[in-house]
Amino acid sequence: MAKRKKYIQRAVTVILLLTGLNIAAAYFHGRWDLTAEKRYTLTSHTRQLLRQLNSPVEIEVFLKGDYPASFRQLATATNELLEEFREYGKQNIKFVFVNPGQGLPDSSRMKVLGELTAQGIMPFNMKVQEDAGDGFATKLIFPGALVHYKGKTIGVNLLKNQGGQDPMQTMNNSEALLEYQFANAISKLQEEKKPLIGYMMGHGESLGAEVYDALNTLQSSYELDTLTLQGTDYIPRDFNIILFAKPAAAFSDADKLKIDQYVMNGGKVLWFIDESSASMDSLQRHPEFYAFDRGLNLEDLLFRYGVRINQDLLQDLQCDVVPLVVGNVGNRPQIQPVPFPYFPMLTPTGHHAIVKNLDLVLSRFVSSLDTIKNESIRKTILLTTSVNSRTVRIPAQVSWDMVRTRPNPREFRQQHVPAAVLLEGHFTSLFRNRQDPVLVSRLEQASKQAFKATSDSSNQMIVVSDGDLIANAVSRKDGPLQMGINEYNPGFAFANKEFFLNCLEYLSGNNGVMEARNKELTLRLLDAEKVKREKTKWQVICFLVPVGLVLLFAMIFQFIRQRKFVA
Repeated sequence: MAKRKKYIQRAVTVILLLTGLNIAAAYFHGRWDLTAEKRYTLTSHTRQLLRQLNSPVEIEVFLKGDYPASFRQLATATNELLEEFREYGKQNIKFVFVNPGQGLPDSSRMKVLGELTAQGIMPFNMKVQEDAGDGFATKLIFPGALVHYKGKTIGVNLLKNQGGQDPMQTMNNSEALLEYQFANAISKLQEEKKPLIGYMMGHGESLGAEVYDALNTLQSSYELDTLTLQGTDYIPRDFNIILFAKPAAAFSDADKLKIDQYVMNGGKVLWFIDESSASMDSLQRHPEFYAFDRGLNLEDLLFRYGVRINQDLLQDLQCDVVPLVVGNVGNRPQIQPVPFPYFPMLTPTGHHAIVKNLDLVLSRFVSSLDTIKNESIRKTILLTTSVNSRTVRIPAQVSWDMVRTRPNPREFRQQHVPAAVLLEGHFTSLFRNRQDPVLVSRLEQASKQAFKATSDSSNQMIVVSDGDLIANAVSRKDGPLQMGINEYNPGFAFANKEFFLNCLEYLSGNNGVMEARNKELTLRLLDAEKVKREKTKWQVICFLVPVGLVLLFAMIFQFIRQRKFVA
């Protein structure tokens, strides 16, 4: 009886202990990320962002369906990340995986897909094997998500389709950017006051259809206003960033003084500069033209800040295409896309958050950059050419003849020529030792601030030697396209828009969210040759070892049993 009571007490103790552990686990639990690159650990800024949510964030992820293994892997990674988000955001993080347009008639489904495209979620054409036979069908999927917060919505692209890169590496980079994509969207939706961007005018900058996407992008994420440099006595510090998009006319000393003092007082500048007059419009009107220096008169200003845009044009064997008439069939011309070396596909360089895991960036008639030795300014190269490029000094002749002739690779020996640079540090005024008393007095009276010879605190600016990098093509059929899309090669969207937004986010001080862009996931792939070479050996091991262990256990068990029950 006593023995039975003892067993009951032990059973009750175990049951109570397990019940207590389960109750405690419901309130107190932890996680340990044992991966070397901290794959499952959110950045401190993201954790703080999620803890401070005061309203529910609802996320619709469009990765539900019968997809290939790579997309299922992306869906799994997205689900794991959002589960981690819910650990810190609690009830304020809600998410669901859906198949957009599933079960709807074709007309309604196309309307839904059109709305997703309007939200910036780019479709992806995927070939899938049909149920019957060996044929393949094309399926349009939207690897993205919609993030809703307080009646506002932002679209998020989850697939970073890097041209020419291994598909597994593309998916790996997409997974690495998931935290940044969602954290950035939530941060944008939370902003009560958006940074003010000044779109600078007065020097031939365009407000036409060719910058429609850039202006639309700015208006969707920032407060935007135009400012004519000649029409104002100074640049107000209300502007967080001023943007120069392909100016075509010369800057006077008065103009440069206004820019200079804006920078000295902490203002950020984003330059997209075309040093030459080369343009595709000129080539479409004439079989050849000469590219000349625009004479912008910005050389001394940029030189003082630590960079020089050279008077040349870059050519690259890694380039985009242009349409070329190669013959006629009947009365209709035959048009074929051919590579055009003056349209380099620029490669993101280094590990800076602006360009980390970024796709190729399309440029047109871009010039090379040189950085100037200046100990107070740190220079970070953001975009470069490939390993097969060269420079052509201007004035330079540009003609269709070079398109018809296959380029000689031996002439393209320059590597990684810079085309975009980030400048950070304490800038020195161009007018420190060459002040015009009249101009300086007029500026001081208008701004109510004294002339500054150096910037008080560390400042930043970005210089890009291509004004067309944020321009968009204009289709006769569809109107303005997204920047980074070639009208004659619409199947691939370059990362121009993402680069543009990353530059703005960095300059506007959103560095906490940008920290998540630095996350890097390491691909640990099997050695294919070693797998093939040792396949038979490991098949034998995997078959014989389990069987051998079972037999060994049986022999030991039988031996112990015989020893125990032998008289």
